[in-house]
Order: sequence, then C-alpha cells, then structure tokens
Amino acid sequence: MEKFAERLKELRLEKGLSIFALSKATGLGVASICRWENCQADVKGSQLVILAKFFKVSIDYLMGLED
Repeated sequence: MEKFAERLKELRLEKGLSIFALSKATGLGVASICRWENCQADVKGSQLVILAKFFKVSIDYLMGLED
C-alpha cells in the first residue's frame, strides 16, 4: 500500500489540491484520504475506481503495478 499512498499524494499535489479539495471533488471522505496517504487504511475497489477516473490514470498505476 505504500506505493498507492505515494502515488495518491503525488497526483493530488500535481493538481494543486488539498485533501479537503480532493474530498469535495470526488465525494470521498477527508479522513479516508488522509489515512490512505499515511498508509493507515486500505482503499476499497470502488474508491480506487473513483480516484482512477478523477486523475485519469489506471488502477494498476495507482496501485504501483505499472509506471
């Protein structure tokens, strides 16, 4: 999950978004996003789909399975 945490934070910062702004844009919880970025919780499949669509990347990329 470390790679996911790194990629999520990297993508968020590239778009210039705060955790709150990402939460508002995706409908995902602020606390969830914070926990994911700090490797404190696992992300669910449905949440991965939302993030991948928002950032226009593949789920494999988010999970660190491809570059």
